[in-house]
Amino acid sequence: MFTRRSFLVASVAASALLATGQAMAEDKGLIGISMPTKSSTRWISDGESMVKEFTALGYDTDLQFAENDIPNQLAQIENMVTKGAKVLIIAAIDGTTLSDILQKAHDAGVKVFAYDRLISKTENVDYYTTFDNFGVGVLQAKSLVEGLKSKGAGPYNVELFGGSPDDTNAFYFYDGAMSVLQPMIDAKEVVIASGQMGMDKVGTLRWDGAVAQARMDNLLSANYTDKKVNGVLAPYDGLSMGIISSLKGVGYGSADQPMPVVTGQDAELPSVKSMMADEQYSTVFKDTRELAKVTAKMVDTVLQGGEPEINDTKTYNNGVKIVPSYLLTPYSVGKGDITKMLVDSGYYTADQINN
Repeated sequence: MFTRRSFLVASVAASALLATGQAMAEDKGLIGISMPTKSSTRWISDGESMVKEFTALGYDTDLQFAENDIPNQLAQIENMVTKGAKVLIIAAIDGTTLSDILQKAHDAGVKVFAYDRLISKTENVDYYTTFDNFGVGVLQAKSLVEGLKSKGAGPYNVELFGGSPDDTNAFYFYDGAMSVLQPMIDAKEVVIASGQMGMDKVGTLRWDGAVAQARMDNLLSANYTDKKVNGVLAPYDGLSMGIISSLKGVGYGSADQPMPVVTGQDAELPSVKSMMADEQYSTVFKDTRELAKVTAKMVDTVLQGGEPEINDTKTYNNGVKIVPSYLLTPYSVGKGDITKMLVDSGYYTADQINN
């Protein structure tokens, strides 16, 4: 006979079983997420977006920021392996320094995803998720040329900045930009007054805006006492802000000395506001929310025993192997594109940009 007591007991048991099932479904394992620094709002956004995506999929996360300290990043990653992370997602400070710890991860059965920065000199990296980095450089150079031509006929005096030489992306950005600019330099439509070209000359260690500002100060004092700089190729917004500070320090941005065309990347809020103020000319928008979604989906597919979707098997040779990659599309953003690209997409609110 099925009594009320029996019903209650069965209900409690069913509820317990359901709760246990939910707990099991929501406890899929630990994902270690290693970001290079909190000094860039971009990396904070990446980390938060991935935690959100993985939590929704039922994973635990361990998000760490290494503050651009290589030993710190190595220690954080080793701790993630010790804690039993099933997957490591790593945006490396220096992609050449991880071989030993990634061997330990491999031996422990941990999958490794390089995140937006290629990990080099090791076979123990399984996948790479990023944007079309050569394409980023092309967009930056095309925007620079567009801005220069909008101000009148050339030849144009331009200076070149590169990213951090220990970040493989910096070379893709530079090479992409030079695929556009080199023919114009050869034709003398663009003049590099300092003569400084090549990543060994123009690289900016750790993507440091203060280093870029100091170099711009030196370029201006050494090469522009009797002529004007018309444009600056800057591969990242943090560098752009340092460069613009240097330019403003010697009078650029005034009515009789217009601001040169300065490019950027990552659509960081200070640079977006600078664009609104007609200082920085453009940036490249890489929707890191989408990169986080793609990465989380790929990780989940791998951990469920499947083959993740990739769209590039040729480009990213890390010195040991070609790393299977998924590339997302970057977008050039000028002042007139800010509302459509950054506000309407929900990346920023209008209040964030206007206040």
